[in-house]
Amino acid sequence: MNFDRNTVLGFVLLALLFFGFFWYSRQGELAALKERARVDSITSANKPKQDPATIKIDSVRTDSQQRISSGGSTFANAGNGSENLLVAENDLVKITFTNKGGQPKMVELKKFKQPDSSLVKLASSDFDKIDYPVNAGGKSAHIADLYFENGNKTQNADGSTTVTFTLRSGDSSQSVTHQYVLKPDNYMIDFNLQLNGSDKLLEKNTLNLTWQNKAAKLEKSIEYEKQNSQIGYDYNGEYDYSSLLKYTDKQFDKNLKWLSVKQQFFNTTLIARDDKGFSSGKIEWALPADTQVVVQAIANVHYQVSQGSTATVPMSIYYGPNDYKILKGYKMGMENLVNLGYGIFAFVKYINRWIILPVFDFFTKFFSSYGLIIALLTIFIRLLTSPLMYPGYLTSAKMKILRPELAELKKKYPDQQQYAVEQMKFMREAGVNTFAGCLPSLLQIPIFFALFSFFSSSVALRGKSFLWAEDLSSYDSILNFGFNIPFYGSHVSLFTITAVVTSFLISLYSMNMTPDQSNPVMKYMPYIFPVFLLFIFNRLPSALTWYYTVSNVITLLLQVVIQKYIINHDKLLTQIELNRKKPKTKSKWQERLEQMQEQQKQMKGAQQKNKR
Repeated sequence: MNFDRNTVLGFVLLALLFFGFFWYSRQGELAALKERARVDSITSANKPKQDPATIKIDSVRTDSQQRISSGGSTFANAGNGSENLLVAENDLVKITFTNKGGQPKMVELKKFKQPDSSLVKLASSDFDKIDYPVNAGGKSAHIADLYFENGNKTQNADGSTTVTFTLRSGDSSQSVTHQYVLKPDNYMIDFNLQLNGSDKLLEKNTLNLTWQNKAAKLEKSIEYEKQNSQIGYDYNGEYDYSSLLKYTDKQFDKNLKWLSVKQQFFNTTLIARDDKGFSSGKIEWALPADTQVVVQAIANVHYQVSQGSTATVPMSIYYGPNDYKILKGYKMGMENLVNLGYGIFAFVKYINRWIILPVFDFFTKFFSSYGLIIALLTIFIRLLTSPLMYPGYLTSAKMKILRPELAELKKKYPDQQQYAVEQMKFMREAGVNTFAGCLPSLLQIPIFFALFSFFSSSVALRGKSFLWAEDLSSYDSILNFGFNIPFYGSHVSLFTITAVVTSFLISLYSMNMTPDQSNPVMKYMPYIFPVFLLFIFNRLPSALTWYYTVSNVITLLLQVVIQKYIINHDKLLTQIELNRKKPKTKSKWQERLEQMQEQQKQMKGAQQKNKR
């Protein structure tokens, strides 16, 4: 009761790819654990006494405030003041601005909630800052430490909101203006930095901008969120990214268009709105020991302003979801932040972009249940792949019918090599393509990794419930242990169990459809593979394990229907007898195989004679 060799080969390849992929991911997690133990300039930003880099930054700013407040400074009156807040919002975001540094203080996304039911907040900690130094009467000051005049909010005719903060010198000969424009139904705000007297305020006509970002935990599993978070950037006109778990910094020497701290479902992105972009820069990041923080990053970018007494630096900042359609609409290549396939599986992003995503969006227009949408998507995928999958299912069904004849054949030819030749001949006469038996397993590989990427990055699934699953973008849990089991986790995912059970049923069904083999790998692999899935799937999104369950049920139904209603046993055996009577021509491969077997027989006979 075993699989044929090609079917087992498909299972083995699938298992190896699964384990290879998740082993690779696991190494990243282990690297993250080591990184947590390393205290650097960003890791302990919340503990200034233990963070030399933070102490240095704070001491410079304190010194800066003391100097500009001591008199003789261009912005002598701006070192001290009171903080005033101003709120601007549209249907998607609510942004609270502060006059200290003239910048956003907190950003809330109205359509998304955190696991505790509060609104998702981006760039909302004391660590998050936009800063740059300016010359103030021969002294240096950090703009984030200066109090601008109280902000001015204006409603425009096009429905947009303009928020303006201005910082003026004592004689009004120099000024700094931060202007923010929030458009309707838009997650991106325009940030226009205007300098009057820029030739005196900036060194060498260069704006040295510091952008600090702390990405707070927004999902149920911070480990999985870190694994799916990256630093993304458009550099030299091409998109690229750096893994949080593998690297700690990235250097840019020219033409940086935008820079993003991308979490699993959200991102904060700083954008140079003109063609030349930032002239150079560097970003450093670390993974704090704080279990509520995904990453802390500090970027230093440089922008060359035109010579003269006035300068404008056009920038934008995106605070929002990793929604493929929204990001693509900006026409900046930001849609690449949505992980639809990367690394060795980068090719699956085309399956997602051209097939999965359009079909998924189509179903969302007619159905509100995302569990139902995933089931319909599964049916669509199976229909689409049926021309390739059907021969494999047909072969498996035929193998069960032919099993008694193959058993007799094995008795007739006890020699394994001779039996293999006769089995191949018999299969050819029966019209059975044994290679087709492994196609269903092999075809699952690109489809699985395409859907793995899609379900792990689809913000549309975030927070959507189905049956017992509270969030289809994360694992479903019916039991929490309170402790971690190595390689398994700290919970029981019921959709994982349904996926494993249905996979096991497919294995049992297939075992009854194939001839007996003496190879122990072939004997036990169909049983072992579902157990592998139990450990691999337990922490994956429930959307994926639900898809796998539905797909397995469809496979079982197809097998039963094909065998009971499509294949005629008597007709098949009659066809075999007719095929045997026809003149047969051997392929070159068959001739070589028979020659090799004949040579092996002769060598075996010679060895037996020598032993005598």
